[in-house]
Amino acid sequence: MLPAAVPFVVFVLWPLLHGLAMSFFDIRLAETEFIGLDNYRNLAADESFRYAIWNTCCFVVLVVPVVWLVSLGIAAVVFPLGRSAQSFFRFAFYVPVIAGSVCLAMVWMWILDDHHGLLNYLCNSLLGVNIDWLGRTDTALPSLAVVVISWSLGQPIIIFLAALSGIPPELHEAAAIDGAGPLRRFWYVTLPLLRSASLFVFVTQTLGVFQVFVVVLLLTVNGGPAHATRTVVYGMYETAFTPPYDFDYAAAQGTLLLVLLSMVAVVQFRWLGR
Repeated sequence: MLPAAVPFVVFVLWPLLHGLAMSFFDIRLAETEFIGLDNYRNLAADESFRYAIWNTCCFVVLVVPVVWLVSLGIAAVVFPLGRSAQSFFRFAFYVPVIAGSVCLAMVWMWILDDHHGLLNYLCNSLLGVNIDWLGRTDTALPSLAVVVISWSLGQPIIIFLAALSGIPPELHEAAAIDGAGPLRRFWYVTLPLLRSASLFVFVTQTLGVFQVFVVVLLLTVNGGPAHATRTVVYGMYETAFTPPYDFDYAAAQGTLLLVLLSMVAVVQFRWLGR
């Protein structure tokens, strides 16, 4: 375990503990002063942080259920196919995962461009309208949600295909003999036996979407129109790496995000883990 434990301690556990400690200090170039819970009190009154929390939660609600539903549907359609067809679709849907979020965000930047984008070209051709997808408060967040959904399907599809292959075929045969059609067999046999896979997908996707950052940074200007797409992690980045470089305040935001993620994970385990 040592080769895995050393990088984990150096690059994950130590920065996590150090960031937690930073949140209790006022860190400046010349001096560092212990201020206790002042950063957390300021966060409680910070309206922009509340907006970031709300936007992030909306993002999770928009993305995670859709990723679960679409990936499960695709896996259910691909699973009955032959081995060669399954391999092709696994590869095809997993390509966005290995392509990298920055590359995919740049592609979507071209698609969603309000003047020369492919999507507006189709809208102009079919409907005669031109929409500023990333510049309007009512379309910016859903547009970013579509971008994240498009590259988040690969891993859940692989997980569900593996889980489907682990379901004994005798259960479906028994249900068919009892008169259950394909939909009833899926609802009463397949879906309950995918509970563990669904738990894994829900937890991992929720943790990932709560930390969404790249699309906000690359596809919007300063967190979108009227901060409509400003998320917690983007707010942390902006707080820490733009003047006046409040690393301690950003660390407090990160600590609260950790607490929020832990609470959500506990709820999901209690809901799906039974």
